[in-house]
Amino acid sequence: MSMIFSLLHEIEIPKFYRIQNHLCATHLTDVPAAVRSALTRPGTLDRIFPGATVCFTGSSREIANAVPILRTLAEEFRRVGANPVLVPAMGSHGGALAENQRAILTHYGITEASIGCPIHSSMDTVEVGKTPEGLSVHMDAFAVSCDLIVPVGRIKAHTQFHGSVESGIMKMITIGLGKQHGADLCHAFGMRALARYVPEFARVSLKNCNIPFGIGILENGVHDTYQIAAIPSEHIEEEEPELLKLAKSLMPSFPYDEIDIVMVDQMGKEISGDGMDTNVIGRDFFERGRRPGIQRIAVRDLSKKTGSNFYGIALADMVTRRLFDKISFEETYPNFITNVTPEGVTIPAVLASDKLCLQACIKTCTRKGPDFPRVAWIRDTLHLGEFYVSESLRRAPITEGYTCTFEDTPLHAEFDPDGNFLGFQHESA
Repeated sequence: MSMIFSLLHEIEIPKFYRIQNHLCATHLTDVPAAVRSALTRPGTLDRIFPGATVCFTGSSREIANAVPILRTLAEEFRRVGANPVLVPAMGSHGGALAENQRAILTHYGITEASIGCPIHSSMDTVEVGKTPEGLSVHMDAFAVSCDLIVPVGRIKAHTQFHGSVESGIMKMITIGLGKQHGADLCHAFGMRALARYVPEFARVSLKNCNIPFGIGILENGVHDTYQIAAIPSEHIEEEEPELLKLAKSLMPSFPYDEIDIVMVDQMGKEISGDGMDTNVIGRDFFERGRRPGIQRIAVRDLSKKTGSNFYGIALADMVTRRLFDKISFEETYPNFITNVTPEGVTIPAVLASDKLCLQACIKTCTRKGPDFPRVAWIRDTLHLGEFYVSESLRRAPITEGYTCTFEDTPLHAEFDPDGNFLGFQHESA
């Protein structure tokens, strides 16, 4: 028996209950029709001319309905006589390698066959101008060689900086299409400075590159498509902030202000740029204590789609040996080098099993009392419509403005002899 096991194995695991967190589930019922409707706006599809090669973008995040959205865009470009080509717009993701960025798209089902047009992946960039203070602005060289560039991005709150624009069209122009070199130049002054430099760099590209319009995608609270907007290039900086406000009002979140422990089944780049959404867990690489107040976070595994990229692991307090054994420094470190955030790859405590991770979290929490431990067990930070809460958290007050329902039957967390989580079972099972 190891000393770690002997210190933790007698710590009692609480009972759990399934909770339904009633987030906004309003969604588009016909996504291709919504894309076509958005493109009827003057200054969008009418700017695509016959014979033009149109470069449009695929994201490093798993965007709901990405395949039908991109396929419909390609169809509409061809319908007016243009030749669409998709490029991965991912900054330094995929280890800053072109073949890996193409593979990320494949993980999301985005292939030449599924979207009906060629995919061109390259890390080469060219300078397209300079900011007012003389900073060089770079963009994907192939995209610049095309007749037109249409950035496609999901508009949402960013995990590490806050400003009038965060994740969305302007960031796709600056960071995504900037590839590793362009992203590196924009990140040079630190992650917080992106609130200034993302729009500043994007203005240069919008002025000097043939970008007729952009496509903004909004998702609801349960990771489904809420709205698709086509915005003429001259209105992107004006309209994207309003769409960001709407996106923030829709995003998933916990219905509690205070939680002792959060068990997370998986983290990954397709879920959030930091593996877990900092806006959901109330902490980032530099600050803790925002809502909700969470004392301990344990992560059980990397998602299949993230591969070996463990960027954001520092947001956890405990991880399993299973997760640790999958990590790749070559795949992940280009992210922190480009983003100048070594804080994001600091490795937390590594425990042999899921059960020991939970027991270590319980043991090391400093808040005790009759309502301890308040535990939330979630799939990941993108899916908070349904999860599991301990008996103590079930009794805790729900934050004003949220509506939740609970199943009355208590469940126990079942583990195999090695401490690997098998699932939740009814008490009588």
